[in-house]
Amino acid sequence: MDEKMKVIGRKMSIRMGILMSFSLALVGTLTSGHFTPVGFVISFFVSTVVSLVIGFVVPVGKLSGDFCRKRNLAPESLANRIVSSLISDLIYTPVITLVMVALAYRMAMIQSGNMAQIPFIPMFIRSLLICFPVGFVLIFIFMPMFLRQLMKEG
Repeated sequence: MDEKMKVIGRKMSIRMGILMSFSLALVGTLTSGHFTPVGFVISFFVSTVVSLVIGFVVPVGKLSGDFCRKRNLAPESLANRIVSSLISDLIYTPVITLVMVALAYRMAMIQSGNMAQIPFIPMFIRSLLICFPVGFVLIFIFMPMFLRQLMKEG
């Protein structure tokens, strides 16, 4: 049973990673004011790699499950879903957003010959304030759907 849960966890990491990467890359490039298809594809690729690394290195499901059990939250409760989604969002979104903003910042500096007057920290905070709620909603809605689907398969 333990091996089955590991396989489900890996499949969940892949699905959530691709969903989060696609959505956050789309939101990030659309809200940047400089959307290009190439920029989106690069953002999506880089954020997918980052999210898959996070998913395979950080046991997000175990961390959120342990946290919710210690707080005596019923497994199927709304409170459990909210807390689990928040924990996943706190792990994935800041890291993906940081990498995506660093990539966008670097590209802006290259294109301007290092003359762009773009402060990195405000750019990152603005992006995080946009992406964090998006990530939470995606996780809250899709994580249980993907889990049910994987449980039926496996």
